[in-house]
Amino acid sequence: MSERVLTGDRVTGKLHLGHYVGSLKNRIELQNNYDTFVELADVQALTTHFEKPEMIKQNVRYITMDYLASGIDPEKSTIFVQSLIPEIAELTVYYSMFVTVSALRHNPTIKSEAEAHGYKDLYYGFLGYPVSQAADITFCKATLIPVGEDQLPHIEQTRKIVRKFNQLYRPVLVEPEALVGEVPRLVGLDGNNKMSKSLGNAIQLDSTEQEVNEKIKDAKTDPERIHKNDPGHPEICPIYAYHRVFRPSGADEICENCRKGTMGCVECKRKIAKSINLLLEPMRQRRADYQEHPETVDEILMAGTKRARIEAKETMREVREAMSLNYFTSK
Repeated sequence: MSERVLTGDRVTGKLHLGHYVGSLKNRIELQNNYDTFVELADVQALTTHFEKPEMIKQNVRYITMDYLASGIDPEKSTIFVQSLIPEIAELTVYYSMFVTVSALRHNPTIKSEAEAHGYKDLYYGFLGYPVSQAADITFCKATLIPVGEDQLPHIEQTRKIVRKFNQLYRPVLVEPEALVGEVPRLVGLDGNNKMSKSLGNAIQLDSTEQEVNEKIKDAKTDPERIHKNDPGHPEICPIYAYHRVFRPSGADEICENCRKGTMGCVECKRKIAKSINLLLEPMRQRRADYQEHPETVDEILMAGTKRARIEAKETMREVREAMSLNYFTSK
């Protein structure tokens, strides 16, 4: 069996530069070497946004256009909608039969996310997120899962589920491997947190040139640098962090001039805004084409979901047979 990658996003909002650096750029490269499945996780978005289903409906298409504009190729990657694969829900139920509540409660990712959302009494769906994610991974027998280190507990839970299922019934499922890369995490425009759509400190991928310029202009810099000629501390400045990511060839010069006080923040911001706009410009052009033809976006989603469903049906046939649930098809 050839290697298959499963990746995706919860559809809780438009994607931003942090997503591009942290995952999208890597996915664009992976699709050239692996059979890549990209999931729009609308069901999992409900774990924290169940009161806003209309927002999720809207975001499915927004994020699909973010994918297509950034360079994910529907001819190379299978883009599909999670809720339209009923086999994922069925697998989630079966797996939940042999995953303990204690194991889920002690999952460090669940604990940190619950704390971030202020959840003291966890909803069933939120607590069972790792089980749902295991179903995402195994329905298409994905072998490689690109993740950050904070997501490793979820992958390990999936591996445990696969081993348990194969031991209990029959070796049907594939045990995935985590694909962890060295990925820079962008700080937000406020300089205090990671770039996040919920914190409002991000540059979205669909930003216009003017919006990028304005956001960079208003971004915080070194708080100790009051005047243009004051020596700066680039290591604590989010704008310098952006230089290192988006124009690395000029980052050393920025660092040196900042420390010497020979370049002001206005000029420094102008340079990085230009580089970010150069990155986003081809995305804007591709996005404009899809915005003019929204039916193409729907066609891509339907085609990808159809292909994913074919894989799901075959996996479920094997799962039901292994569990002796094929009542009317067994010989």
